[in-house]
Amino acid sequence: MLNATIELSDEKVAFYRENGFVQIDNVLSPEELAELREYMDETMNNQGGRGLQTDQAGGAYYKVLNQRVNTWRDHGGMAKFVLGERFADLGKQLTGFAGIRLFHDHALLKMPGDSKVTPWHQDRPYWPMAEMKEQNAFSIWIALDDVDEHNGCMMFVPKSQKVRNLKGVSLVTPEDIFAQEGAKDLDRNTAVICRMKAGSCTFHDGMTFHFAHANATDKPRRALAIIFMEDGTTYSGDNHVITDGLGLERGDKLGGGLMPKLA
Repeated sequence: MLNATIELSDEKVAFYRENGFVQIDNVLSPEELAELREYMDETMNNQGGRGLQTDQAGGAYYKVLNQRVNTWRDHGGMAKFVLGERFADLGKQLTGFAGIRLFHDHALLKMPGDSKVTPWHQDRPYWPMAEMKEQNAFSIWIALDDVDEHNGCMMFVPKSQKVRNLKGVSLVTPEDIFAQEGAKDLDRNTAVICRMKAGSCTFHDGMTFHFAHANATDKPRRALAIIFMEDGTTYSGDNHVITDGLGLERGDKLGGGLMPKLA
């Protein structure tokens, strides 16, 4: 387990709570980074297992993201990082939640060649959580490669986490989320570009507007994202690959061995 925790400054916590995102550099040592890269390369080439590859080479979604969901269920090395204390504890410091549970992880690769942007969107409309008006779920996005505008770094609109009740947008057929009622007062020109060295990360609230550039280089851009939620979050009843087949009823608490409490 990644048990060595990191104490965040009051300034980092305040920035996150005000703006809905924050960048934290060097959350992984060089040795940990090399280890995680090896594990991710192994799990992305795994044909089977309990993880889910969301699209195949040549597919429309693959051009946006070559994604594998729940890598921790495929590979003990990935589980060491996803279930380790460090990332969940950082999220606990940023949010102030009494308990943090895992929702799922996903390896996110932007492939070289015919790469597409990840359009502006919020995450929460895709997640089957009943507390839509609450800031109860968030993500860490860990760069496994140096990232900038040329290979798919992230951008965030400050304070956009305060916008509620928007519809999810397609990541394959881009729709302008800023045109939705309730988002028209946001200015995408205020977006902050998060250029990072490998081993650094961002956290963002599930409601925060974010975007990732296309990959114009000749190498994949690798990132590990982990979605966390506040302990006590309940199921909305909507379909989702993580909750389908678990026998959940609307209003049930999301938890158990597949969504463990980590902090």
